[in-house]
Amino acid sequence: MGLRHMQIGEVAEETGLSLRTIRYYEEMGLVTPSARTTGGFRLYADADVARLRLIRRMKPLDFSLQEMRDVLALLDELEARDPGSDGYRDLVSRLEMYHEAAMARVRALQEQVATAEGFASDLRREIGRQKRKTGSRKS
Repeated sequence: MGLRHMQIGEVAEETGLSLRTIRYYEEMGLVTPSARTTGGFRLYADADVARLRLIRRMKPLDFSLQEMRDVLALLDELEARDPGSDGYRDLVSRLEMYHEAAMARVRALQEQVATAEGFASDLRREIGRQKRKTGSRKS
């Protein structure tokens, strides 16, 4: 069975990223199409699509392009190395630092959501209060 390749439009649809964003990530060195057609069109394998999905999940956590590059390089290096090789544990430790940073950013986002939900609840209560005042005047 051959390796499945998708053109950039299909990848955009599958990942929810725009064509422009995918091209930008390529320019920034975050993802490289696995192949090109004879006409020069980009072709992406499943692994490339998975990489783009990972990048998309890092974005809401405000990872910088350099941090994204580093995480992706760490994952690539870990995949290529034998777990018993020199430096493997150091790579895992660096990845753990990114995990801790991601979790801290998740907690900060959760706090923002809780604050926003509190504000929305305050508004809902105020609307109810105002509607009750309007309803009581009709009598």
